[in-house]
Amino acid sequence: MASLRCRRDLCGVICLILTYFSVFYADYVVIQYVLIPAYADSLWGTLHGSLFNLVLLLLLACHSKAVFSDPGMVPLPDTALDFSDLRSQSSRMNERGCEGWTVCSRCETYRPPRAHHCRVCQRCIRRMDHHCPWINNCVGELNQKYFIQFLFYTGIASLYSMVLVVWAWVWRIRNEREGDADKEGEETPSKHLIVAHYIILLVESVLFGVFVTVIFYDQLVSIITDETPIEQMKNRLMIKDRRPSSSSLSSASSQQPPHHLPHITRKPKLALLREVFGRGSVFCWLLPLHSSPPSVGGITYSALPDYDV
Repeated sequence: MASLRCRRDLCGVICLILTYFSVFYADYVVIQYVLIPAYADSLWGTLHGSLFNLVLLLLLACHSKAVFSDPGMVPLPDTALDFSDLRSQSSRMNERGCEGWTVCSRCETYRPPRAHHCRVCQRCIRRMDHHCPWINNCVGELNQKYFIQFLFYTGIASLYSMVLVVWAWVWRIRNEREGDADKEGEETPSKHLIVAHYIILLVESVLFGVFVTVIFYDQLVSIITDETPIEQMKNRLMIKDRRPSSSSLSSASSQQPPHHLPHITRKPKLALLREVFGRGSVFCWLLPLHSSPPSVGGITYSALPDYDV
């Protein structure tokens, strides 16, 4: 039921409609007003049309997977937790090797490390990145791969459509100067309509292209640094709260010997990328194929610990 509540989010539904409308509008303009007039008697029109529609097909496939896939919702227990015995439950979890698990008071369930509660989905999401209205779903451990692929193909489609529109516009201006000089003063409604479609598609491509490029970069940074935006914000707040004032720092440094911060061992960047995109070939990273969920510290997040209620 939580997933249904998520799908009923008004902002998410509007963004879904806007996404699909933008994709189909871009395909309509590219085919009807770019490729057919400019490449009517050439194989380049068929080639560009096939490639552009292939990119859009992959874009829609990745978007659908991101929308309808489970982002990594923590399963709910069959019976409610006994919060009065929370301390003893935590000790039992530590003995069973489930360190880092916490309790969500909203879901009333245990959640694994790096899981956070989403107020829109009303569920705890494993390794939650953020709730994205453009997919009307959370970006979490199990669908982050599809979300990044959607961003990638949206950027490719935006760049491809901009190149095609600019080339068709140049081709049209060149033909008007060379072959239609006698009709220079004639203004037809179809010409204004074509120019309007070109401008709208260019604006759409630039806006979506810049938008997804920024988010795509942010997603890659969060993967290779092994920190979600929520974790980055929490870490910054913790560092800010623990940072002493300049006066106390100078007095403490004069009384205590200097010490070094503990060394944090980080995974290689390729290993972190494989946790998200799968351990297969790099070519498969570009396809919306299912990959097995990762396990961290020997704990597979797909199951809850054996807690007592």
